[in-house]
Amino acid sequence: MNKVWLVTGASSGFGRAITEAAVADGDVVVGAARRPEALADLVAAHPDQVEALKLDVSDVAAAEAAVRDVLARHGRIDVLVNNAGRGLVGAFEETTDAELRSLFDLHVFGPAALARAVLPAMRERRSGAIVQMSSMGGQMSFAGFSAYSGTKFALEGMSEALAAEVGEFGIKVLIVEPGAFRTALMANTEASADTGAYGSSVGTTRGMVDEGDGGQPGDPAKAAAVIRAALAAEHPPLRLPLGNDGVDAVLTHLDQVRADVTAWEKPARATTFDD
Repeated sequence: MNKVWLVTGASSGFGRAITEAAVADGDVVVGAARRPEALADLVAAHPDQVEALKLDVSDVAAAEAAVRDVLARHGRIDVLVNNAGRGLVGAFEETTDAELRSLFDLHVFGPAALARAVLPAMRERRSGAIVQMSSMGGQMSFAGFSAYSGTKFALEGMSEALAAEVGEFGIKVLIVEPGAFRTALMANTEASADTGAYGSSVGTTRGMVDEGDGGQPGDPAKAAAVIRAALAAEHPPLRLPLGNDGVDAVLTHLDQVRADVTAWEKPARATTFDD
């Protein structure tokens, strides 16, 4: 039986690539986007397989209502892809509370609401999958991306616990950690006010964001194929870094964490009571 997908941020980048791959396989996709008209060509070409849904993921009530609507019309959601997102560059000190909260609404609270909304029906059917589009920045971070990585770290921590909770119901959780892919993320990256105090660190990151759009090495269509393969695997991974830079960054970070722990292992272990 063909699957029903709910994909957020479906109008471009990973969301559109995942939508196109699912349609090519005969599945039905409800593509959610703030600008659903950007999906008009796919809807026209595949009217029986693609629906465009206007949705601001950061609006939790609207997200929950969207899930109820899809379930009412299609009877199920087999795969939820939490993909909607944007970037934010700026030093930790320069990032305002409003900027941080807005990004958490989009990257954490919205996806959490959608996941909660799809889970009861998935549990009842004892099948389903939730794909959390994170980033290599969900495993490590660097100057200028404290807010962005903070949201992705939070999403990954919640998703790891979620996977442990829903596995017994036949529900898969896949955390995707891309490196630099040719999507609209760079163009859709906002910037905190630049105080000039962090020019040697955050300034480099700001420059990379300003100049890096269009030259990213990653191909979203190839990423979509790997994501689908991981979901179909008998033993799917919990985390899936993508791209040479994504894989290298995650592996290097894990090596650094191991080195830090090992260097301080003896005194760290010596903190137990003597009795």
